Amino acid sequence: MDYRVRLMPRAERDLEEIFQYIQARSSSAAHSWFMRLTNAIDGLSTFPQRHPITPEYPSLRHLLFGNKPHIYRVIYLIDVTARSVDILSVWHGAQQPFTREIQ
Repeated sequence: MDYRVRLMPRAERDLEEIFQYIQARSSSAAHSWFMRLTNAIDGLSTFPQRHPITPEYPSLRHLLFGNKPHIYRVIYLIDVTARSVDILSVWHGAQQPFTREIQ
């Protein structure tokens, strides 16, 4: 049985900001990036435990998306009882995690 994947408000804002940043440089690249990332996030509906626990927050996991130097971290929480995956935040891997508010 699959998990339900939900974007939390912070993650929605993050995705919009990243999309706009990439789009300012290349509209086609932004759309391609967004589609690939959306597919990766949707893939969390099946066995979301396959990605590692974050070193900063032991209750959270992260999906690493992209290629160096453009790797993004998708931070998420799994609720096994509700069979849901909440996407909490998305940020560039070079950002300092403790300067960001997760929840």
